[in-house]
Amino acid sequence: MKRTTLAALAAIATLQISTAGAVEIEGFRFDDALRLGNAELVVNGTGVRSKFGKRYAMALYLPAKSADPKAILAAKGPKRIAISLIKDVDGDTFAGAVSKGINNNSSDAEKAVLKERVKQLADTVVALGEIKAGSSIVFDWLPEKGTVLTINGQPRGREIAGEDFYAALLKVWLGDDPVQNDLKQGLLGKAS
Repeated sequence: MKRTTLAALAAIATLQISTAGAVEIEGFRFDDALRLGNAELVVNGTGVRSKFGKRYAMALYLPAKSADPKAILAAKGPKRIAISLIKDVDGDTFAGAVSKGINNNSSDAEKAVLKERVKQLADTVVALGEIKAGSSIVFDWLPEKGTVLTINGQPRGREIAGEDFYAALLKVWLGDDPVQNDLKQGLLGKAS
């Protein structure tokens, strides 16, 4: 009887720990902090992508909070972009939007260097077909591996090499021509 009670108390404590320190946006919960590789990351900011209605909620995780996009892009170490879909999205549409966002925020020289890696990501996302509402899309930067794409907890495609690629990916939301300015402000922790 004592073991059962202790087990129940331990389970309740674990549940309280796991739900404490989370940011909720559009019904999705993003942890305040997480461990990625050997690094502790904190949520820098959150926001909602709206285009013809709300499309997805997202959070940006960094080793330390920053409201300066240039400092974020230059920062070394692991990073995470976490997206939770509010509406279904076709892989082709999502891949096209990300590719366009990278191209809109890259010089001609950067586009040439990134071209094959952007295609690699796009091909992986297109192959997924429709991604259902409620799905989780995560882009992790792990210096020892590269950019890792995870959908609903499952790694997809091959790692994409180069910190320049992850910086280009971040520019989709944080660049000079972001997909949505108020989303950029939210990810920078300036709005919610």
